[in-house]
Amino acid sequence: MNNFDWCAPTRVIFGRETHLQVGRILKEYGFSKILVHYGGESAKKSGLLDTVLQALDEEKIAYVTLGGVRANPVLSLAREGIRLCLREGVQGILAVGGGSVIDSAKCIADGAANPDEDVWRYFLKEAVPQKALPVGVILTLSASGSEMSQSCVITNEDGWLKRGFNSPTHRPLFAICNPELTYTVGRFQTGCGTVDILMHTLERYLGKTKETPLTDRLAEGLMVSVIEAGRKAFEDPEDYEARAALMWAGSLSHNDLTGLGRDYVMQVHQLEHELSGRYPQIAHGAGLSALFPTWARYVCGADVMRFAQLAVRVWGEPMDFKHPERTALQGIKRFEEFFRSLEMPVRLSDLDVRLTEEDIRIMAEKCTFFGKRTLAGIRTLGQPEMEEIYRLAMNG
Repeated sequence: MNNFDWCAPTRVIFGRETHLQVGRILKEYGFSKILVHYGGESAKKSGLLDTVLQALDEEKIAYVTLGGVRANPVLSLAREGIRLCLREGVQGILAVGGGSVIDSAKCIADGAANPDEDVWRYFLKEAVPQKALPVGVILTLSASGSEMSQSCVITNEDGWLKRGFNSPTHRPLFAICNPELTYTVGRFQTGCGTVDILMHTLERYLGKTKETPLTDRLAEGLMVSVIEAGRKAFEDPEDYEARAALMWAGSLSHNDLTGLGRDYVMQVHQLEHELSGRYPQIAHGAGLSALFPTWARYVCGADVMRFAQLAVRVWGEPMDFKHPERTALQGIKRFEEFFRSLEMPVRLSDLDVRLTEEDIRIMAEKCTFFGKRTLAGIRTLGQPEMEEIYRLAMNG
């Protein structure tokens, strides 16, 4: 097991009707004026936004609002939010939504607290934020885990570069997690969220092999639970226990707990960022499910026993000791079948895009940061390997 330094300071307020406490919670922290950041019309139509603003009014907390966050959040809206925060003198940000809203809020928080620095430089890793405005969350979608993570991902429309970086400034101050708020999430987004939660732990599990038996068991248990809960929530959107399991698993899957002591790079995530950066209409979870089976088959030969262990412990597949590669491939097939059962794509041709060789070259080039990096892992990926994975993923 590698050395590690883990701190997950986010306060989690979990359960039914917990979002009604938001005014009191903000008052506990001494806020007198905040930015309420949200996505599209759903927050208004559902009545959630009005409920939140009423809770703030009752505690005499002033606020300004900024909506319009879309899937794959963009830098231009975050910059608008930074200007709004500076002009209005807010003390913190309340993100009402899923991962896209939370990531946009984190970007705004970094920029507003460091007004003399161009926030995009953080995503290019040319600078490091020294502080940020505090961010609170009311979670409405189980998927990204951004409500407890160090991660923030933003797309710059100038060049359609989708970039992310980790920072301690990104850990939200608190996260209000009411599974009931996810009842209205449709089947497609439920499937996308389930895939994203799985992949956050799966890619940690399939990093460079280290002796991490306890972390492995934590990861395996989470994956088994997500598979079970994902199936139930897909069939019955108002199954509270299934929705609760997905919501809590999303937080645990990306707060670094399930990868402690391991070396890993989320190769599929990096490949997907270029895909949905170039084609913003592709939902992140759908892009992950379309790429994972091909990626897994491409790299599994470099560590067959790791993939075989995954198949045995998560899917209950019998171990073929004479031919462990058969067990490994069967495990990949089971993930592929599970994604299909959630009506998720399992190849790029299932998506509404048709990649040309030029598309493939450009995405792979961007993924290498224009020749400045390779992606370490079970098998190191450079630009030729990335191009081959994209190419193979077109038809599975």
